[in-house]
Amino acid sequence: MATFKGFSAGQFTPLPDVFFGELLPQINHLGELKVTLYALWKLEHSEEDFPYLRESDFAADERFTSGLAATFEDIESTLSESLARAVERGTLLGVAWPEGERLYFINSPKGRAAVVAIRRGELQPQKSYRAEAVLTPERPNIYQLYEQNIGPLTPMLAESLKDAEDEYPQEWVEEAIRIAVEKNVRNWRYIEAILRRWQERGYDVRKDRRDIEESRQEYSNWEDD
Repeated sequence: MATFKGFSAGQFTPLPDVFFGELLPQINHLGELKVTLYALWKLEHSEEDFPYLRESDFAADERFTSGLAATFEDIESTLSESLARAVERGTLLGVAWPEGERLYFINSPKGRAAVVAIRRGELQPQKSYRAEAVLTPERPNIYQLYEQNIGPLTPMLAESLKDAEDEYPQEWVEEAIRIAVEKNVRNWRYIEAILRRWQERGYDVRKDRRDIEESRQEYSNWEDD
């Protein structure tokens, strides 16, 4: 079994309290629970006025479907069954659309209004519409990277990391920490010197190996002070 390393301070998707107080105790089918949570997450990240999902939108996210079943055939049947269960329960609203696949809305005031408008012919879903968000592993934040690769945090260090997170691209910070680990110089002042040098001279890892060595020398000079 793959283990989970814990939540970070990244972006969170809000869930209505009624989900926990009323809906969650009723759901006894894992697939139904998964499509329900996935729909709540994905539609929360949509910028459309009346966001919806098709079955193909669920199926297109391989990271999501990999947790539904082991084979492609089983994934298809599990997904269809799970969506049908969510519609039967009333969590999702399904509406037939003559121009394409069945559309799924969250059973909310906005979702109910959209379904009514579609059935009256007052709302025409966009043929080109796609729910773009897909599940991706969250990249570790700067605090996790430091603790995992360099050492424990102090309040003063945490403040310095926060400043660096605001000032430098995450790619730079990750690369600077990687270099510090490779050089076995597990010290924030060394990492910070690399970041400052990149800021002054431009970020190019292959070109800046000499700069990195100079940063290491600067770090050594600080240690001697």
